[in-house]
Amino acid sequence: MNIVFDLGAVLLTWRPAQLMQQTFPQQANTPEAARQLAHQVFGHPDWHEFDRGVLEPEAVIERAAKRLDLPPESMRQLVHGIGERLIPMHDTVAVLEQLSVRRQTGDGVSGLYYLSNMPVLYARVLQQRYQFLQCFDGGIFSGDVKYIKPDPAIYQLLQSRYALEPANTVFVDDLKGNVEQAKALGWQGIHFESSRQLQTALSTLGL
Repeated sequence: MNIVFDLGAVLLTWRPAQLMQQTFPQQANTPEAARQLAHQVFGHPDWHEFDRGVLEPEAVIERAAKRLDLPPESMRQLVHGIGERLIPMHDTVAVLEQLSVRRQTGDGVSGLYYLSNMPVLYARVLQQRYQFLQCFDGGIFSGDVKYIKPDPAIYQLLQSRYALEPANTVFVDDLKGNVEQAKALGWQGIHFESSRQLQTALSTLGL
């Protein structure tokens, strides 16, 4: 079985509301305000285009600051600092490392891959910083290929690049829509909630 991992909120911490509270304490002065502001920043088409690799960081900064009336310098610190704040989720990394050992011994795991919506700016930071990424046989960052999940094209690109057989591939993502798209293409899917839940789900697949 091939196992394909999302990275953010699966193997790396992703707490957008907390980022808003830390960066814009006046505008995100309640939990609800922080959640709303996070959605306005990260859920906007501009951020999706940044993920896709077709909008530069400075354009995202300028547009978001203007649109949301946020301090431009604080917005700049947020955008350029996110790569440093994506910290490994050790429980899930431990699951990945166990799967890597099983792959090496031929114990049910054929290959390990990642499929992540990630701007190039952050992708390069992660590749330089985190040893656990070497557990993977390969993968795709959206910013490198100009597609983002749940566009079927990014799944198909990973599938063709690494000759993955859909029925023999399981996709792990924290966003249900991304998992449903994988299933629509014939993959198996696990909607990630916790490392323990992931281990249980993998166990039901014989992994």
